[in-house]
Amino acid sequence: MSVVLETRKTVVLETRGLTKTFGGLTAVNAVSLSVRAGEAFAVIGPNGAGKSTFLNLLSGLTPPTDGEIHLNGAPVSHSPAHGLRARGMARTFQNGRLFARLSVLENVMVGACPGEGSRLIDIVLRRGSYNRWQAELSARAEKSLKALDLWDLRDSAVGSLPFGMQRNVEIARALAADAQIVLLDEPAAGLNSAERVALVKTLNALKAQGLAVVLIEHDMSLVMAWSDRIAVLNFGEKIAEGTPSEVRADAKVIEAYLGGVDA
Repeated sequence: MSVVLETRKTVVLETRGLTKTFGGLTAVNAVSLSVRAGEAFAVIGPNGAGKSTFLNLLSGLTPPTDGEIHLNGAPVSHSPAHGLRARGMARTFQNGRLFARLSVLENVMVGACPGEGSRLIDIVLRRGSYNRWQAELSARAEKSLKALDLWDLRDSAVGSLPFGMQRNVEIARALAADAQIVLLDEPAAGLNSAERVALVKTLNALKAQGLAVVLIEHDMSLVMAWSDRIAVLNFGEKIAEGTPSEVRADAKVIEAYLGGVDA
């Protein structure tokens, strides 16, 4: 078996009985799943199904009430977001959090920043470790932008770009974090047809690099065409998991979400 195929068997992210309650409300109820390297994994469900809470749990923004999260085999259930980032997890948000006045390259360099930075005196005087640090960030950002065919836009102000292109810049910024797994929160929201085609190309580029990708999305045509596996949440519980064809045919999914209409 090739090294690539073997790598793609590696479990990057696993949840075991993951649960989150808010007072008397159970938003996520004992959800267990695993995501492998190079896998396109989608999480779908109707509004209020617990998808956003589940993503916040995975990314360290919300602590779980019960259950476990493992990243590359290590328990990270109560790790903060910056701790997960250091372990190889990156995330985008439904409402983009880019710096509109900065260039595309500068925005992606922010994502490439490893956190430890440089000494204050070197930053002020623009010398020594600061220059080496900036060169490293620039190189990582360049690699990310070229991988997603955004290099030609590196000097453009992000605020001047179409909405769909800004989405891709945000994904490039996540990629520059040297991630092994990327969590995407409804990246197709608000995109037109051409922008969705570009988004799928970007998602496929992430897969081709061996990254695990977890996608929360309402665009069922995108989900069904792109995903290797899909988990379906309803009222906080996982009611189905499988390939797109398996999920499409599942009676519980049809009743709870798809409504009997082909996606």
